[in-house]
Amino acid sequence: MNQIPERLTMVRERIRRAATACGRDPGDVTLLAVSKTKPLADVIAAYEAGQRLFGENYLQDALPKILGMPASDVEWHFIGRIQGNKTAEISRHFSWVHGLDRVHHAEQLSRYRPAGMADLQVCLQVNLSAEASKGGVAADQLPALARAVADLPRLRLRGLMTMPDPHATNDALHAAFSRLRHLRDRLNAEGSALDTLSMGMSGDLETAIAEGATIVRIGTDIFGARD
Repeated sequence: MNQIPERLTMVRERIRRAATACGRDPGDVTLLAVSKTKPLADVIAAYEAGQRLFGENYLQDALPKILGMPASDVEWHFIGRIQGNKTAEISRHFSWVHGLDRVHHAEQLSRYRPAGMADLQVCLQVNLSAEASKGGVAADQLPALARAVADLPRLRLRGLMTMPDPHATNDALHAAFSRLRHLRDRLNAEGSALDTLSMGMSGDLETAIAEGATIVRIGTDIFGARD
């Protein structure tokens, strides 16, 4: 028996409880179901349970699902590290990009975004832990990147994204998510209009929501362990 509908219900309830506990409207937190490495059948099962937003890390895995999905009202989010030779396909097939951290990639996404499509919604990935193995712009370089991206056509800068250390303590997670929120607020004080904080996964969504997450990216707790 497919457990995806039941797992989706449980995740949605976690989001509702977490938002209510910190005085937020649960409707202000969007669930992004991360379907990376999972087959199209699992995406369809989640769709039939009411899920419409799906996140993919790998273009080569995502395209067969995007092209094979029988429904047209699905919103696809690219959340993996961007490679320059794949920006054209990413720009043409996704509604959102969460991991942007280079002006060059932004310029390519802008160039390849078809004129007839809605603007590509973009979040800038911030590397708060300064880990070389992780993507993301350093906090002190964020304002310059935000200004450059905001000036590009066919892109709409929506907010910030981060991926903290999965082994961090709860206090460290609170600090990381809080810092991302403050970085967003600082950019807005300087003239940006960012409304999105993409942060929080299966193990820390409650902490992320308490610190202001507007999109939580949940994979394992919906689809099971990664293949």
